Amino acid sequence: MTNSNTSNNIEDIKNFTLNVRKNILEMAVTAGASSAHFGGALSITEIVSTLFAYQMKIDKKNPTWEKRDRFILSKGHACLAYYAALCEVGYISKEELKTFEKNDTNLLGHPVINRSLGIDFSNGSLGMGLSLGIGVAISSKKKKLDFNVYVIVGDGECNEGSIWEAAMAAPNFKLSNLYVIVDKNNTQQTGTNKEIMNVENLKDKWSSFGWHTVEIDGHNIENLFKFFNDSKEISKPKAIIANTIKGKGFSFSENNNEWHHSVLSKSFYERALKELAKK
Repeated sequence: MTNSNTSNNIEDIKNFTLNVRKNILEMAVTAGASSAHFGGALSITEIVSTLFAYQMKIDKKNPTWEKRDRFILSKGHACLAYYAALCEVGYISKEELKTFEKNDTNLLGHPVINRSLGIDFSNGSLGMGLSLGIGVAISSKKKKLDFNVYVIVGDGECNEGSIWEAAMAAPNFKLSNLYVIVDKNNTQQTGTNKEIMNVENLKDKWSSFGWHTVEIDGHNIENLFKFFNDSKEISKPKAIIANTIKGKGFSFSENNNEWHHSVLSKSFYERALKELAKK
């Protein structure tokens, strides 16, 4: 890959990311009193954008293409970022985004399977997504379809024992086609991870289970891009410990856990738009 191509790819991802944040704002303000999981969606925006704009093998005209890479949002409450990215690849229209959390919508507060929209799996019960990802990664190998599986889990979600059973299983099954990205924003719904259940050094933990593990800035697109390129030939499951900021992108929500799940008022929406315009 030439330097010119790399620069172009990174610029494309940055533009995709900006549009994803705009889509998140539109959905959150339209949801109104139904509220939205705002903070945790913003902490994974660069990660989701890098996956959908560059890393994942998909067919923009056919969301059910058999050899597509699979995406699993184990921390399903962060679905604003997921739906926003699906809109940017063309699977969900701008108009449908406005139905988020409305009656009869396809876009609920946690992902519900709808493969015609690119939503491959239902998620919401924390701790389940990685085990699901292992099964899907095994099926890729058994069926010789050669697709990768990408799972985003939360650092608070790593309080769940099922995460560590799955972490132990993946290297045992030699799942080199499985990636996990841990959104390490250091908080969960009711407080900080240190207050509730301190998971200590996640990089050492995942490495000790036999994963190829790196710890990077989860908002640094260049670092995410480099990791995915550098890890392609590694014959282990891969884990990114992504250091992130909850509510990233807006001054009123960054590192403010009140925005874990909150109503985005018109005034905050307009303030956020002004901040985005300066980026």
